[in-house]
Amino acid sequence: MEENLRQLSNGATKIIKIALFGPESTGKTTLAKQLAEYYKTEWVPEYAREYLQEKWDANQQICTVDDMLPIALGQTKLENESAVMANKYLFCDTNLLVTKVFSEVYYDYCDPLLDQAAREHEYDLFFLTDIDVPWEKDDLRDRPEERESVFAIFKQSLIDNKKPFVILSGDKKLRLKKAVAIINDLAKAKEMGLSSLDFIQIYEKGVSLKNIQQQLGFFRNGITKSNLVGPATLFNGILKLSESDFRLKADYFDENKSSLKLEKFVPASGAATRMFKFLLTFLKDFDVENETINAYVNRKKETELPVFIVGLEKFPFFRAVDEKLREEFIDFEFLHRDYKNYYFIKLLLAPDYFNFSNKPKATLPFHKYKTHIATPVDEHLNECIHYANSNMHFTVSESHQKQFESVVNSIKNEIEKESSTSLHINYSYQNKSTDTLAVDFENNPFRDENGKLFFRPGGHGALIENLNNLDADIIFIKNIDNVIQNNINKIALYKKALAGILIELQQQVFKYLHAIDADEIQQENGWEILLFLQEKLNISIPNSFYQLSFEDKMTEIKAILNKPIRVCGMVKNEGEAGGGPFWVKDEKGSISLQIVESSQVDLSDENQRGILNASTHFNPVDIVCGIKNYKKEKFDLTQFVDHNSGFIVEKTTFERGIKSYELPGLWNGAMAKWITVFVQVPLITFNPVKTVNDLLKPAHQP
Repeated sequence: MEENLRQLSNGATKIIKIALFGPESTGKTTLAKQLAEYYKTEWVPEYAREYLQEKWDANQQICTVDDMLPIALGQTKLENESAVMANKYLFCDTNLLVTKVFSEVYYDYCDPLLDQAAREHEYDLFFLTDIDVPWEKDDLRDRPEERESVFAIFKQSLIDNKKPFVILSGDKKLRLKKAVAIINDLAKAKEMGLSSLDFIQIYEKGVSLKNIQQQLGFFRNGITKSNLVGPATLFNGILKLSESDFRLKADYFDENKSSLKLEKFVPASGAATRMFKFLLTFLKDFDVENETINAYVNRKKETELPVFIVGLEKFPFFRAVDEKLREEFIDFEFLHRDYKNYYFIKLLLAPDYFNFSNKPKATLPFHKYKTHIATPVDEHLNECIHYANSNMHFTVSESHQKQFESVVNSIKNEIEKESSTSLHINYSYQNKSTDTLAVDFENNPFRDENGKLFFRPGGHGALIENLNNLDADIIFIKNIDNVIQNNINKIALYKKALAGILIELQQQVFKYLHAIDADEIQQENGWEILLFLQEKLNISIPNSFYQLSFEDKMTEIKAILNKPIRVCGMVKNEGEAGGGPFWVKDEKGSISLQIVESSQVDLSDENQRGILNASTHFNPVDIVCGIKNYKKEKFDLTQFVDHNSGFIVEKTTFERGIKSYELPGLWNGAMAKWITVFVQVPLITFNPVKTVNDLLKPAHQP
């Protein structure tokens, strides 16, 4: 009996077995037939239906608990016979787990042999059919009023037995379409060496299997480094404007902005851990009972800690921490200076006190004004009304949104009152579907302590999807920590000037595209567009272009022009780490302007290293974007990403080394196929706070 309930191995290992699973009258038979027909293979009918119909027809007897084992045996026999004839796939209208569930629901009992066989009976995937289809009555069906509770029992049985399943809802046509797409992906996952449970994890996360395959390829084959042709410099890829030019461009923006929807986009997802890294190390390694801070500084060759301590009273958070210290230590005034500094740092970072290193950087005190302490959120909102009207968008971690909202609520009314402007603030999270699969150092998928695939956030390049979801004509991008104290009018001037340049270029691009559509470009005046491409947009025209017919030339020009546009501010390079502007050649030989990080460059190549070191400018992430085309339709920004420009980084997780893939950076590969214009802007526009000591710089002081 026990042997007869086991599935045969000869066919099962060669085919993908799909079980249709669910309560009565939920479309299992219909779907099994549809799938078998679609894949030109076998399907296994429900043995219980034939068995019980015969019993009813013969003696008008209904099902009893004694019928459960015979039904299970008959079902297993049918399945094994069909498996031998199946073509790659086998679709099972029912299975032993269904029999087990019905036995427990109707009779509150399941034979131990059936129970064990049902748990061990393996399928590559279960389709749990939803109850969103009409109930169809027949002689063998009852309890239509209990569909919801029975469905819940079926679902729980899959969860309890750790079976890979997907819920299928919708009408017949939609279910078939969904099922086919899922089955095709499952087959690919199997070919990649992934299990059914791996596939379900990937499916539920919403990660594209194609992306998983691509990422594994990057790990195994490496990522091609950028091919630098030369640094972008003034008058060679970087536009230089006078102060009067900046004002004219800003005025042009002001003249045109009323007809445009504007938005400010601020990537602000990160916690402030790196900002306090040297202080966290200090708390971990310093022995306050047996060592002086001076001895620690000498022992660790620490340079940042002395700067922090000397400038302590200049930090905008000093007073709040100092007052708390005096509450906690009655004799604080009489403590040794080292103890005072140690406890100051401890309270600043302790989870049960200020907890600054675990809070989002955006919500920390950055600037001390006479009337208040300002966070980066405050400063960005204040900036927003000076050039982006009233629309503000923060990308945040879901767990941090309430902290953002608290800060916004504390300042929003005051800003609106002073500016006579209503602020509209929105938030979005990094989509979990953009997480990337980690691997071990042998490039095999990394698994956590529970054996599940391990995913990590894909980096700020994932935010191209957040940007893609915005509906605006002009979008201003600026990093959360790049704010200053005072000089808001100067900052606004340069931001508006970049937008003015964008609008001028966009208007000309749109004019040419409309003219091409209307066949208004003639052979004799086509040179005007080429001159615009080369001199205004820095787009190189390959020699092969001139061999094309006039019609093909217009088609090529239209493809070149019909793209999103970005105007990027560039500051003079003063040694800051990060990306810079370069001329880059792609795999097709085309040369374009790109923002490139040092990690994208082959530093073992002397020529490439020399070009990198010759860079004269730095990217402060001061970008203005046009994301709509000449027909006022939104571009799909995901179509303009260079997927071969991501990063592979090494991390430690669960005390094991892993390799992780980071998506092409938001302003690097994620915008690689945009029309790009670089403009030199003053250093005042770039004052990021990478470490807490940056708050001591003049730009962040009263």
